[in-house]
Amino acid sequence: MTFWRPDPALIRRPAYLSLAEQIARAIHDGRLESGARLPTHRRMADDLKLSVQTVSRAYEELIRRGLISGEIGRGSFVQTQRKEPDPPYLPERLGEVIDLSILKPVCEPMHLEKMKQALGWLSENLTSSAALSFRPNVVFPRHRAIAADWLRGCGLEVSPQNISITNGATAGMTVALMSVAPPGSIVATEAIGHHTLIPLATYLGFDLEGLAIDDEGMIPEALDEACRKSPIRAVFVQPSVINPTATLMGSVRRSQIAEVARRHDIAIIENDVLGPLVQDRAPPMAYFAPERTLYVTSFTKIVVPGLRVGYLVAPDRYVAAVANRHLVSNWMATPMVVEIASRWVADGTAMELVRWQREALRRRHEIATEMLGGVGYLAHRDSLHIWLPLPDQRTEEGFVSQARLQGVAIAPGVSFRISQEEWQPAVRISLGSTTEGELRAGLGVVAKLLLGDPELLLLAI
Repeated sequence: MTFWRPDPALIRRPAYLSLAEQIARAIHDGRLESGARLPTHRRMADDLKLSVQTVSRAYEELIRRGLISGEIGRGSFVQTQRKEPDPPYLPERLGEVIDLSILKPVCEPMHLEKMKQALGWLSENLTSSAALSFRPNVVFPRHRAIAADWLRGCGLEVSPQNISITNGATAGMTVALMSVAPPGSIVATEAIGHHTLIPLATYLGFDLEGLAIDDEGMIPEALDEACRKSPIRAVFVQPSVINPTATLMGSVRRSQIAEVARRHDIAIIENDVLGPLVQDRAPPMAYFAPERTLYVTSFTKIVVPGLRVGYLVAPDRYVAAVANRHLVSNWMATPMVVEIASRWVADGTAMELVRWQREALRRRHEIATEMLGGVGYLAHRDSLHIWLPLPDQRTEEGFVSQARLQGVAIAPGVSFRISQEEWQPAVRISLGSTTEGELRAGLGVVAKLLLGDPELLLLAI
């Protein structure tokens, strides 16, 4: 087979990324086979009239994506068998990229100042148990009582004894899944769901079954049918806007899902990380099925990203399992960060920042409406993102790559795909991850790409 070479006429700025995209497309299209050896950095630079540094950055980008490997003394080789899935977001922000790929709340200098003030308070008020104790039951009794107050604002009345304090929602999700889904079991979830579930299923040894969704989320009949056909042990749901399609499940639908879970005696894991941010929502799933729902919420996406504290509420039947698995996987949440979260809940700072975030996000949605006028997308006024189905003849890979070449990073929809049923290409666009000015510019690029001729996008700058 003739060895494929990049076309220097297609190199655009930033050159390293344009070169990386050419090579990536050749790998995906089969023009570069697994195991093929790439030219040395200098040989490639000479062939394309680029600097060695530019080629090195392109190769580093391809290594980061898992498409090639570099072996000292031997060279760089194509490796098409990926061992790990790509995250939907940029693992690091490179150059002048408008990053709309990572799901973050809106942050301003005020948030940093609040954290500095909190750390100053902590330096004067740090308890000996927070700094010196190894025992969660010694450190957190007071904090669990405060957590119960916060959860009341989320729509739940729970005993402090049923609350585990975690290092954010991901830790809570992981512990909940470990507690109810042993290796070899099956967990049902939305067809377009939480991207972390896919690798978690591999690491923890359970299988995922993606179920049909509509404009309220999971369809109860789909869950019922899955439970009748397969030994489902748990269902993982995101009913309140944080799901990729930004849908909000109503009370009737929540009660129907709870009834199906009760009929088949399966656990429910509810991811409600936006908590009180979402106004006029129905009570949590845990309200409708408290005896079987493990409820996860946190502060990271609604208060300050650095406040990595979450609450995992477990019914009595799972309290011991949750406590044991939390000990072996995390031991306990970081006490000093929990001290800050608890103080902010008690003095009202946390809810003040939630209200601020809600208003900031609604302004971002106004920008999205302005910049994407006439484009059909899914959103909720309190969501941190929008879900943009792509029109015919658009591929996710091509659309994401072209946006990236124009300095905008967005998340491919396939990262959230759980079901293998018919798929409409889409992208997720974060609204809170950057400034309003950059958001406006980034959405402008997206809008232009949507309006352009897909056949001409390969040459877009």
